Amino acid sequence: MGKKQILINALTKEVRIAVLEEGELVEFYVERKENRGIVGNIYKGRILKIVPAVQAAFVDIGEERKAFLYVRDAVNLDFDEDEFLDDELPEVELPPIEEVLSEGQEILVQVAKEPIGTKGPRVTTNLTIPGHYLVLLPTINKVGLSRRITDEEERERLKEIAKRIKPENYGIIVRTAAEGSTEEELTRDLDYLLKVWEGLLEKAEKKPPPSCLYRDLEIVPKTLRDLLTDDVSEVLIDSQREYERAVSFAKAFIPKLVPRIKLYRGEVPLFEKFQIEKAIERALSRKVYLPGGGYIVIDETEALVSIDVNSGKFKKAKSLEETALEINLKAAKEIARQLRLRDIGGIIVIDFIDMKEEENKKKLLETLEEELKKDRAKTKVVSMSDLGLVEMTRKRVKMSLGKTLTTTCPYCEGRGRVKSPETVAFEIEREIISNLKKRKVNTVRVYANPLVANKLTNEEKEVIDRISETFGIEIKVIPVENYHVEKFTVSHG
Repeated sequence: MGKKQILINALTKEVRIAVLEEGELVEFYVERKENRGIVGNIYKGRILKIVPAVQAAFVDIGEERKAFLYVRDAVNLDFDEDEFLDDELPEVELPPIEEVLSEGQEILVQVAKEPIGTKGPRVTTNLTIPGHYLVLLPTINKVGLSRRITDEEERERLKEIAKRIKPENYGIIVRTAAEGSTEEELTRDLDYLLKVWEGLLEKAEKKPPPSCLYRDLEIVPKTLRDLLTDDVSEVLIDSQREYERAVSFAKAFIPKLVPRIKLYRGEVPLFEKFQIEKAIERALSRKVYLPGGGYIVIDETEALVSIDVNSGKFKKAKSLEETALEINLKAAKEIARQLRLRDIGGIIVIDFIDMKEEENKKKLLETLEEELKKDRAKTKVVSMSDLGLVEMTRKRVKMSLGKTLTTTCPYCEGRGRVKSPETVAFEIEREIISNLKKRKVNTVRVYANPLVANKLTNEEKEVIDRISETFGIEIKVIPVENYHVEKFTVSHG
């Protein structure tokens, strides 16, 4: 891993975090003070309704939308000791939800996924409390290791420490940040997590449902907890207040990395200096250009995300097959980066440029999978179809960057297209005729976008003149600069 930096812009109510690898933006997070996420929060809830048809239950956790608890998330399932499998749990025979839960029952649950669209938050009873080096599992008696620790000797060493320090009837997961750490550091982390859990249980006894018992950290300390590892060269923060809080947090939990946290005092705004603003603009764009030519187009829909790979102005190689392979390999790297950067989740379908040779298809899939290993989110490449479509999934926890920073266009309602000036001009003509049949007037004024006004006074002039003549009226077309192309007003004088 090359030079990695974390930049924190915290001068307004919107805190933004940029993660750079070799100077390139690879991850971006944003949190607004009045709109904090709820993933990781633990609640004492009450089962409102059991739905046998989908083997799930609705839980009141005190949030606006009722939480959704699947039977799979309501039973304690073991996982492989050598592998922390995230939510890829083993296939086991699950009991009916009616045998696991009952209406009115009080229950401790943790939010696993933010409410997205019309769906409420998804919750689980398999609770986890994350620290910097470890994750405490109060409901599963196992030891797990992050799959991103790849050195076998180090895995064995950490596993032995974890088994020694693990409290009876609890489970722990050793996180990637623990690589190279001492038993003392892991023990200190574990002691803190056990105190948090004990405090949570005390609250649970006293508070009636629904109530929040544990709220995950705000974005700055959470970023330090989850992302500040040995491979991060520096953390730059542009707010004195957040810098002091960050240093205080790091002294308590990651003392050896405190010197890497620095206050940014430059005159040029932090995100401008590192050209993050431009990178965010590109991350909200449908089209992303590839080095040397070619581009990808990313479209998010309700059901899935489609990514189309195009050759564009790419300089052709010796053959069509070689050209396709070269563009596809560049696209695979860029797609993996864009998924991380945009935090896109769910089902993703990629339409690579067609290739004939099986060896090239295999090389493409291997490159994509290798690039996806850099991603902290769980990804899985499912298959490549005969049509060259690659299906994959990426764990969705919250709304993507695009959906967080933008809203659906009120004009096109997410279609990504608007009516052409010609279509709107025809609508205006129909409305004028319809109104003139109902009432007698001397003058009609049409206020419209300049493009539409231009259509009416040039290509459609003949039609407008004929209407004017037929009804014996004057039609005035007035262009309005700030009118959307679909907006128009027809007034009668």
